Amino acid sequence: MKHTVDAMGKQCPIPVVMTKKVLDKAEQGDEILILVDNETAVNNLSRLAGSTGCSFVSKKTENGYEIRMVVKSDNQTRNEVEPEIVCTPAAPQGDYVVCVTSDKMGDGDPELGGILIKGFVYALTQLETAPSVMLFYNGGAKLTAQDSPCIEDLKTLEEQGCEILTCGTCVNFYELKEPAVGTVTNMYTIAEKLAKAGKVIRP
Repeated sequence: MKHTVDAMGKQCPIPVVMTKKVLDKAEQGDEILILVDNETAVNNLSRLAGSTGCSFVSKKTENGYEIRMVVKSDNQTRNEVEPEIVCTPAAPQGDYVVCVTSDKMGDGDPELGGILIKGFVYALTQLETAPSVMLFYNGGAKLTAQDSPCIEDLKTLEEQGCEILTCGTCVNFYELKEPAVGTVTNMYTIAEKLAKAGKVIRP
């Protein structure tokens, strides 16, 4: 018999608990398909498979991971196993938004602030998961202009799947040319992106 466990969007230990409930009732030879979207769940399910004598195959998909476990042991043996679960903080899954409101970072010396914001944008390119959206408004709109020192890093972020949006009102106010990366947007869209964000970061 085939079973499916849809644990998309679930953080540890929930995917293991859901799978263990199915596993406890499964018969020898049954196949369990588990859908998850984070590596922590994959690692914990691998431990569960190993401790219960199940085969384990994991495949990366567009939205996460597909795991196939085939039950090899008898029911009594599986029920005696206490699953080992190692929970680590979940990495962001691209659901965080970065708001940039100035071409400087922090208060104090303007030159230092310019260096810091450039370093911050570069650091985003090195994270495991890029932000889903970057919003540039007020003085931050200057960072998407043609002469911005951050253009190459912003293009890299865009290639990684980050949506780059610059406030059109701000572009007009500062008399900037069309952004060199991303698109011009309006305040309604900015408000919408912020309202839907899992997390908002403002440097």
